Amino acid sequence: MDFLSTLVSVLSTTIRESVPLLLACLAGLYSERSGVFDIGLEGKMLVAAFAAATAAAVASTDPLFAPFAAWLGLLAAIAASIAFALVHGFASITHRGNQIVSGVAINFLASGLTAVLGNAWFGEGGRTPQLDDNARFGPIVFPPADQFANVPILGMIYSRLISGHNLLVYVAFAAVPLTWWILYRTRFGLRLRAVGENPAAVDTAGISVVWLRYRAVLCAGLLCGLAGTYLSIALSAGFIRDMTAGRGFIALAALIFAKWRPVQAMFTCLLFGFLDAVAIQLQGKPVPGIGQVPVQIFQALPYVLTVILLAGFIGQAIPPKAGGVPYVKER
Repeated sequence: MDFLSTLVSVLSTTIRESVPLLLACLAGLYSERSGVFDIGLEGKMLVAAFAAATAAAVASTDPLFAPFAAWLGLLAAIAASIAFALVHGFASITHRGNQIVSGVAINFLASGLTAVLGNAWFGEGGRTPQLDDNARFGPIVFPPADQFANVPILGMIYSRLISGHNLLVYVAFAAVPLTWWILYRTRFGLRLRAVGENPAAVDTAGISVVWLRYRAVLCAGLLCGLAGTYLSIALSAGFIRDMTAGRGFIALAALIFAKWRPVQAMFTCLLFGFLDAVAIQLQGKPVPGIGQVPVQIFQALPYVLTVILLAGFIGQAIPPKAGGVPYVKER
């Protein structure tokens, strides 16, 4: 039973740790399927996390807005992330700039801007004030979960794996089948995939390549806003400097490993989340047959796996043919 309890605990942590990766990975999927490479996932997540925590902290001090602090934080995060996404779109779609350079610039801008504004507004070294539970997205306990908690195996799984997560966790995993349906069963998805492969053919059919790519970038901004919100006012209780900790780049690696497919992306993000969960579980504990292992080794596991995957151990991953190539309308 101790083993089962530990396993369920690790799997529960896996779910929680995989959510920001999954949302960012789906964001990159929309953008890159349309032919716009998005290195700026990290920056959009970071600015969204800052906006969410800031809005929630300010709203929680006003009795009128305090009950809606978490939702106002979510709206602020989505607005900030979409604003940065539009900057990327303006540079890389409208002005046909280098998409990689634009994404890197967004990452640097977000990192510096959040630190400067956080220190200027709150004077806590780039942090936002600690949020109380009312200003955060709390766990949702399904009605029978408490009654089933003592049921062997199934009760533990239901009460700790299925129930007890916050709203954004369920939204993230619901976004996977929704994304699959949008990409493969809707006109918008068909056009989105087509514009990433052959934008000239889409243009010839009388469909605006620019508007399609902008819609894809907006979808990416929305999902990065959800990911940033989750980090600062769901998983944590406030914003700290550079709290994304490379998750945007890990999400890009997961996207490549999943070969730009939503279901495979979910399982890849769960794998990265599992490594994070194992690192958390083994902190300060001896490993059988090895002894005490520095916690930094376990913390490095997701990044080591990222390097391994990007080194080419995933088979042939072919990106959209028009990815990274600005479209110039033929006359």
